[in-house]
Amino acid sequence: MAGGAGMIGSHLCERLLERGDSVLCVDNLLTGNRANVAHLERDPRFTLIQHDVTTPLDTVVDGVFHLASPASPVGYQTHPEETALANALGSHELLKLARRHGARYLFASTSEVYGDPREHPQAETYWGNVNPIGPRACYDESKRFGEALTMVYVQAHGLDARIVRIFNTYGPRSDPQDGRLVPNFVTQALQGEPLTVYGDGSQTRSLCYVDDLVRGIQLAMFAPDTAGAVVNLGNPDEHTVLEYAEVIRQMVDPTLEIVFRPLPTDDPTRRRPDISRARELLGWEPTVPLREGLARTVAWFRGAVGDGARSGSS
Repeated sequence: MAGGAGMIGSHLCERLLERGDSVLCVDNLLTGNRANVAHLERDPRFTLIQHDVTTPLDTVVDGVFHLASPASPVGYQTHPEETALANALGSHELLKLARRHGARYLFASTSEVYGDPREHPQAETYWGNVNPIGPRACYDESKRFGEALTMVYVQAHGLDARIVRIFNTYGPRSDPQDGRLVPNFVTQALQGEPLTVYGDGSQTRSLCYVDDLVRGIQLAMFAPDTAGAVVNLGNPDEHTVLEYAEVIRQMVDPTLEIVFRPLPTDDPTRRRPDISRARELLGWEPTVPLREGLARTVAWFRGAVGDGARSGSS
C-alpha cells in the first residue's frame, strides 16, 4: 500500500486487514501522517515503512495499491516536484514491482485529469481540459502520465492493472490544513471563524464519504474482469460550494459568517462523476448520505482540532 498513511490510504489499510490481508504500508510521510495508522501497528499483519516510492522497493507482493502522492492543492503546490515524481517515477517503480511478482496493481488517479471540464457529468471516455503548465499541472499532468504508464504495462506486459479516478472525498483523518472544501469549512466553523468561500460559491462539487470510496477501491482491485479498466469513483450528488458551506455552518454554528475570496487559478467550475461504469462493472455506488457523512466528519474534527465555535452542535 503506497501512500498508506494518508487519509484514504489509512482507511483502505484498515479494510484490507479486516479482509484478512497482510498489509505493508509504504509512505515517506511527506503529506501522510503516522498517527493515521498508529492504531494499526498493534496488528502483526501490518507493517509501516518510511520509504519514497521513486526509489526501488525490495519486497514480495501480490497486490500493489499506488496512492502515494500529495492530493490537495496545498500539498501538491507546496511539493510540486515531489508530486510530479511520485506519479511518474513512483508509478514506474511500483509497476515494475508488480510485474516482477505477477501482482495485481491499482493506480489511484483523480478527477483532476478532467481539468475544468467541458463535458458534464464526466465519464471515463472524456479526455479532459487540463492546463499542462498551470499551477495544478504538477498533479493533474503527472496523474495523466501515471495513467498512461499503467496502460503501457497492461498492453505491453499483460499486467493485471486498473485505474480508479477518485473524485472529491471527505471524512475522518482529513488533514485540517490541506485546503480542501470540507476540512476548511469544518475547521473554520469549529474555531468560530468565518467560512471562506472562493469565488461566488456557485462552482459545484460532488463529495464522496471515505468509507464508500474505499469500498469502491477494493471492488476495483479484486472484482473479476477489471484488468485494464478505468473507473470513476465518486458521488454524483452535486451541490454548490456555497450549499456545502451552509450545511456545515448549520451543523456547527448558524451564527457564523460566510466570506468570499478570489477564485484560485484553474479551479474547476463544475465537477460530478458519471458512475455508470462503476455500477455496471463493480456493482458499486455511494450509500452514505451527505449529512450523515458530514456529521461523522465534524465529530472527528472536534477531537482533532477542538471546538472553538460559539454555539451549536453536530
